[in-house]
Amino acid sequence: MRKLVYYIASTLDGFIAGPDGADPTGPGGFWPIPDDYLRHLVAEYPETLPGAARQAFGITDEGSRFDTVLEGRHSYEVGLQAGVSDAYPHLRHLVFSRTMDGSPDPAVEVVSEDPIATVRELKRHDGKDIWVIGGGTLAGALYPEIDQLIVKLAPLTVGTGIPLFGRDAIFAPRTWHLTEHTVLDSGALFLTYARTSTGTDSA
Repeated sequence: MRKLVYYIASTLDGFIAGPDGADPTGPGGFWPIPDDYLRHLVAEYPETLPGAARQAFGITDEGSRFDTVLEGRHSYEVGLQAGVSDAYPHLRHLVFSRTMDGSPDPAVEVVSEDPIATVRELKRHDGKDIWVIGGGTLAGALYPEIDQLIVKLAPLTVGTGIPLFGRDAIFAPRTWHLTEHTVLDSGALFLTYARTSTGTDSA
């Protein structure tokens, strides 16, 4: 069965963006993107690079991990305000919103239904894994359905901001098994975890 994967960049103190929710890798952003980090993305996660970046680097590799990307309204609108209506034209792109009146791009599907029900339906169909790009609110809503975490851990702290699972996530302790890790010379870590428990573990 396809897995739901939360593939996300996080600071050491557990934040995925600043308090304003703006793209931390955009103009004026605070996120470090060293050369070895970028090379690792191109080599291991080519399908997670936006279409413009893929074109700039001459990337045609479809990648082996994901064929579908899920995004929350706020996260999507960050790109939309920059003039990008579909950052991932090489993937099936679903945006979850109960307030958007139609899609700004014919290739982007706006979904107003329950994210959990939508993901369960997606999992029933054959294909590569499903990538939750964010933001934190959507990841928090999908928390019970996430099968794998891939955390791009930056050697960075910010003090406060948007948490990994958003500000409204429920309290539901869960354990994860580290299945893969890569440590880059720049200090960034790529940590892959598989879900091992859906409840609180005993000490």
